[in-house]
Amino acid sequence: MTAEPIDVLLINPGGREQIYQELGKDLTAVEPPLWCRLIAGHVRDRGHAVAILDSEAEGFNPAAIAERVVDLAPKLIVMVVFGHQPSASTQQMVGAGQACAAIKQANPEQKIIIVGGHVSALPTRTLDEEAVDFACKGEGPHTITQLLDALAEDPARDAFHEVQGLVWRQGDGDAVVNPPAPLITDLDADLAGDVWDLLPMDRYRAHNWQCFGDLDTRIPYASIYTSLGCPYKCTFCCINAPFDVNRYRMRKPESVVAEIEMLYTRYGVKTFKIIDEMFVLNMRHVRAICEGLIAKNLKDLNIWAYARVDTVKPDILSLLRDAGIQWLALGIESGSAHVRDGADKALDQNDIVQVVRQIHEAGIKVIGNYIFGLPDDDAESMGETLSLAQELNCEFANFYSAMAYPGSPLYGLALEKSWDLPSDWSGFSQHSHDCQPLPTDCVGAAEVLKFRDDAFHAYFESKRYLDMVTQRFGWDTRHHIEEMSTHRLKRKLVEELDAAE
Repeated sequence: MTAEPIDVLLINPGGREQIYQELGKDLTAVEPPLWCRLIAGHVRDRGHAVAILDSEAEGFNPAAIAERVVDLAPKLIVMVVFGHQPSASTQQMVGAGQACAAIKQANPEQKIIIVGGHVSALPTRTLDEEAVDFACKGEGPHTITQLLDALAEDPARDAFHEVQGLVWRQGDGDAVVNPPAPLITDLDADLAGDVWDLLPMDRYRAHNWQCFGDLDTRIPYASIYTSLGCPYKCTFCCINAPFDVNRYRMRKPESVVAEIEMLYTRYGVKTFKIIDEMFVLNMRHVRAICEGLIAKNLKDLNIWAYARVDTVKPDILSLLRDAGIQWLALGIESGSAHVRDGADKALDQNDIVQVVRQIHEAGIKVIGNYIFGLPDDDAESMGETLSLAQELNCEFANFYSAMAYPGSPLYGLALEKSWDLPSDWSGFSQHSHDCQPLPTDCVGAAEVLKFRDDAFHAYFESKRYLDMVTQRFGWDTRHHIEEMSTHRLKRKLVEELDAAE
C-alpha cells in the first residue's frame, strides 16, 4: 500500500508480445513513455499526487495492472495510449483495452479516462468500445486537471460540461464531446515532464541498431523531446490527430540541453532518442541545442533523431555529429517519384542519394525508412523502393506496409473508398500476426505484406550489407544481424495467400 493517497495514476499499456511477436523480447527498444511524463508533470505541478505505472517496462499483464491499481486506489486512472511514434497509438489500443477491462473487473467504480492519438482521432468510438468512463479529444493535460476538479466538486457529473476536451456520456444518452482544451504553447513551463523519479529508469533500453558495435550500451537509455507536432501533411501520418491543426511548437534549447545533462549525470544515460517527429527542421533551434551540448562536453553521447531529406543541409552535419548525434532517420518512403508525390512526400531521387552520402561523409549513420503499398504502388514501384534501399545501403533500414492509421489522411481515404481495414486494432501493428496493410489498385494487402517481409530479409541477408556492417561495426554485430534475420514473422494474410497458391 502507498503511504499517501494517489490522485492520478498514469498507465503506459504493455502488450509488446502482441505488437512485435518474438521481436519484442530483445530487439526492440523499451522507451520511457513521453506523454505519461508530460501529463504527470503538468498534473503534479498543480498540486496533485501522481504515480506512473509503466507496464511495458515492468512486464505487467492486465491482471497485474489491475492488482496494482487496487493497491494504489487512485482517484483517477489515465490510460495513456500515445506510443513512441505516431502510428504506435492504434496498435497499443489492444493492451490498453485489456488493461482497462481488467481494472473495471477488479473495481467497477474505478474512474478511468483514456487519452492518446488514436483516442483523439476516434473519441466517441473509443468511449463506446472500451471499459472507460471518459475519453479525451486533444493532448490531455488540461483535460485531466479539469476532470480532477470536476470529480472532486460534483460526483453527480454535472460539472463535466466544463471540462475542456472531455468526451463523456450523460446518463444513458449519446456521447457528449466538449469543446477542445487550448493548445499548450509554453512547453517548458507546462510540459517539461520532469518526473523521471516516477519511472523505472533501470529498465529502459535502446534499439539494437543504435548500439551496433557495442550492444552493451543499450542500457541505460532515455528518450527526450525538443518539439511537438509537425508542419508537414504526409498522407500516411497521424502525428497531428491530438491537435486538430498542424501546429509545430518548440522547447527552449537551453531546457533541452539541461535535461540531457541531468539524465547523463544523475542516471548515467549516454544513449538517447530525440523523439520529435522532425528534429532537423528549424535550423536556429537545432544549432542552439547542438552548440549547447558541445559546450557541456558530455563524453560518448549516442543520440538519434528524425530528419527529412529536404531539411538536411551540409553545413549542419558536422555540428550534429560533434553534439553526439550519431544516427539520423530519414523518411525516404518510396523508390518511385510518382508514389512519393501521391503521398505528399515530393523528393528528388538524386537528392536522396546525395544527402545520404553527405550524412555518411560527416560520420553520421543513417536509418532509411521505406513504405510498401502506398496508394499509387504496384509490383514494379515496390521493387524500385527495395532497389533504392539496397543502393543506399544504410546502416539500418525500417520496412513498413502502408496503413490507414486513424487520424491520418489515408484513413479518411480508406473509409471513402470502402477499403478493407483491420477488424482488430492489433491488425494496425506492422509486426503482428494479424497485420493487415492497405491494398492498392494493383496489389492486394497480402501481396504487399509478403513483399515487405521478403524485402526485409533480402536487405539484411545481402552480402553487400553484411560486409558493410562487418567493416563498420565488427564481426559481433554481423553475427547479431544474422541472428536477427533468422526470425521470420508469422503472418495470417501471407499464410492464407500461400495456402491458396
